[in-house]
Amino acid sequence: MRTAKAASTPLPDNAPHVLIVDDDQKIRDLLARYLAEQGFRVTTAQDAATARAGMRGLEFDAVLLDVMMPGESGLDLARELKATRPVPICMLTARSEPEHRIEGLEAGVDDYIPKPFEPRELLLRLRNILRRAAGGGLGPAGDEIRMGNHVFHVTRGELKHMEETVKLTERERDLLRMFSQRIGMPIPRHELASEDSTGSDRAIDVQINRLRRKIETDPSNPVYLQTVRGKGYILYAD
Repeated sequence: MRTAKAASTPLPDNAPHVLIVDDDQKIRDLLARYLAEQGFRVTTAQDAATARAGMRGLEFDAVLLDVMMPGESGLDLARELKATRPVPICMLTARSEPEHRIEGLEAGVDDYIPKPFEPRELLLRLRNILRRAAGGGLGPAGDEIRMGNHVFHVTRGELKHMEETVKLTERERDLLRMFSQRIGMPIPRHELASEDSTGSDRAIDVQINRLRRKIETDPSNPVYLQTVRGKGYILYAD
């Protein structure tokens, strides 16, 4: 077990403590350094046994857990943790392991992110599962939703990019308001499409693509408005 600390300013006492469990030292070091810079306390472990030993004396606010590790798998550890403690878990999986992602969700893990990933995306997902664990994931996110340089004002239905107003259609405004009620939670296509005059999944896919062009830096590789395969769409916020 190793704990990483931010190099500059000391962390507040209430800084969330995250456990990273991955047999790849480069990934452990990269994530530990990045999350420490973002204000997290970080402890790392190279396998399930080491993680389990460390958890006997420490309380963690979230666990980032690799699926494929030597010896006991991340899925086995996830099942044990979910059966014994309420800690949020985000699984790290290879893109070629859809069956593992499904098993993880069935085991009760809170989210998964496929490798390779951008640290920024992982940070968004981590903050969202922490928000849900604190009881803030089931209701409105507030009157402002921040997505990088974009801010959506829920009450006014106004989207701004660095103080410049971004033109929205009435349908796009409705979609953002729907997502604002369930930040970090997937919304099924049929539920989103039910508010559309056509009521078709294809129509909602087109609307989502148009909305991505207005809120994403790279719409073809979205960070905030993502597809949840087999379920629908999910909006992450800062």
